[in-house]
Amino acid sequence: MRVVGLMSGTSYDAIDAAAADLSLDGDTLVLTPLGMISTAYDDALRSDLAAALPPAATDLATVCRLDTRIGRAFAAAAVRADEELCGGRTDLVASHGQTVFHWSEDGRVHGTLQIGEAAWIAEATGRPVVSGFRTRDVAAGGQGAPLVSIVDVMWLRGRPGVPVALNLGGIGNVTVVPGSTQEGPRGEPLAFDTGPANALIDVAVRALAGRDAAGEAYSMDTGGALAAQGTVHPQLLRRLLDDPYYARPAPKTTGKELFHLPYLRTVLDSCGPLPAEDVVATLTRLTARTVADAIRPFGATEVIASGGGTRNPVLMDWLREELRGAGAAGGAGRADGCVVRSSDELGLPSGAKEAYAFAVLGWLTAHGLPGTVPSCTGARRASVLGSITPGGPGLCLPRPPHTAPVRLTVGGGPRPGLPTPHLRPS
Repeated sequence: MRVVGLMSGTSYDAIDAAAADLSLDGDTLVLTPLGMISTAYDDALRSDLAAALPPAATDLATVCRLDTRIGRAFAAAAVRADEELCGGRTDLVASHGQTVFHWSEDGRVHGTLQIGEAAWIAEATGRPVVSGFRTRDVAAGGQGAPLVSIVDVMWLRGRPGVPVALNLGGIGNVTVVPGSTQEGPRGEPLAFDTGPANALIDVAVRALAGRDAAGEAYSMDTGGALAAQGTVHPQLLRRLLDDPYYARPAPKTTGKELFHLPYLRTVLDSCGPLPAEDVVATLTRLTARTVADAIRPFGATEVIASGGGTRNPVLMDWLREELRGAGAAGGAGRADGCVVRSSDELGLPSGAKEAYAFAVLGWLTAHGLPGTVPSCTGARRASVLGSITPGGPGLCLPRPPHTAPVRLTVGGGPRPGLPTPHLRPS
């Protein structure tokens, strides 16, 4: 089955569309990457979306317009992915949509809202669309995040030691896969948001850094250039680390509902004026410190990183520094036993991993299979996720497999003689 996964994260800068050929071989789901395209939101849409996000006030008319405009943008990305990556033979589209609010209070998630109406995608592509993934997990008592944890667990199961999948988007999240003995796994997998990854860095750059040599306004710390020029401010770092979120037990989730520009300004006001470079350096150290603090108790032996933060060499160097001593005694190329590597080394491009993960979640839903790990999201039970919007006048779903996949391998491709189910409209 060819599935296109659509994803726009908490940085809301672009829609990533990743196409995968997915086939089942026994208890192993085989994912062959077909490529990824990224389509930036136009400036007007991005600006209007930013203006509507918390802590700003908004109205239902604005939400309706954004839902339609984002739905159309996702539809255009899906059409392009179908044509350029799948040769017009896509079977299914899986759309994460754009998160605009995650209602979290007192350690519980009460609701979540992703917009980008799936009907626009189905109408434009003629393909069925799975969307609205997070809500069912929340209804089952879960955090609704990180939903990629089931993909991480399947992908990393059986690797030696204690592997940890790390995504550095606007918010950082980890999936910890416990090691195994001859008797079986040493414990249940665990997943949670570590706190801001790029979220506070990005808002600081936009608010404080001004313009570059070409006169263009800074939108992010490209290549970690600003952090490299700055000095970490100890008092500011201490104030940031005092946030209660970091001490809360997992599973837990957070977002830009908490970590936004007014939040940062409140903390900055207690420290006096600082150069933009020092603020960015301190926030970069904050991300490295909080990720390492979150991982360290599990004795991780390797961290497999993905997301936009992996393109920031300062952040990655500081993360390795913070993780030094987190794992067992190691050798060359290790941070004292804890290897930090990119997901590219394991076959999933770091910039497209989450889009590929939602392609897998869409495949699971289409086959009537649960898409969550309760120990990772905190839900009472594993749930089949999302809603399916038909792509044409009828809908023909594949039969659930006799054996649900428990492992994921990358790059194997469809095996000879194995049928590939299709989800074409009937």
